[in-house]
Amino acid sequence: MKKAILSRSLKPSLFIIAILMMMSFVRVKNVTAQTTVKNIVLVHGAFADGSGWKGLYDILTKRGYHVSVVQNPLTSLEDDVAATKVVLDQQDGPTILVGHSWGGAVITEAGNDPKVVGLVYVAAFQPDAGESALQWLKTAPPAPENGVLSPDEKGIVYYDKAKYHAGFCADLSKEEAEFMYASQGAFYAKGFVTPITHAAWKDKPAYAVVATEDKSINPIIQRNMYKRSGTIMTEVKGSHAVYISQPKAVADVIETAAKALSK
Repeated sequence: MKKAILSRSLKPSLFIIAILMMMSFVRVKNVTAQTTVKNIVLVHGAFADGSGWKGLYDILTKRGYHVSVVQNPLTSLEDDVAATKVVLDQQDGPTILVGHSWGGAVITEAGNDPKVVGLVYVAAFQPDAGESALQWLKTAPPAPENGVLSPDEKGIVYYDKAKYHAGFCADLSKEEAEFMYASQGAFYAKGFVTPITHAAWKDKPAYAVVATEDKSINPIIQRNMYKRSGTIMTEVKGSHAVYISQPKAVADVIETAAKALSK
């Protein structure tokens, strides 16, 4: 009789223990899922728009990543950061934030978002707090092919159409260069001179692609910024538009960051 009573009393206890073990397993599984980085947010720079990320988007999505592209208004640093945060708000977990060119300044500020676990700079500016993108642009002489013009009467900076192909995307076809020039956003100069308030790369791991044939941001500037910050650099032979001409090489760097930060 006592054994029967004991057996009946143990059954609910064993059931409860089993449920708790299952809950523990699910909880551990969820934590593991949350630390796997599958979200990539891409931020374009000046004299371009989000369409340039198409090749990179295709590669990363085929590799299983959830990729989102920010369309920067290019009206100010604050506006571009706000546009980036709108996209970050839509991510469901840890995210790698990628910026090209001017987009590097944007991710340096927007990267302070708690969902961002790592940064990838693609031939991009990487200012510190109190620094602007323009400060770094002035630290090395421009290439003869560089076509960044002075702001017009509305404060908008354009790229010289005659130099756009050679200076911005020399390793793309003439037709691709013409489309990029025609589809670029209007870049307001005040963004170039606005200082960063807090540099996310000081708190989060950073990776970078140095475009060795870049005529818009001197590769010397890129290396100096990334060495200063301790960023993990990969050199890729390509123009300033290396993310378009060498999408696989850039995707490999992004995936390296995602895998390293998933551990």
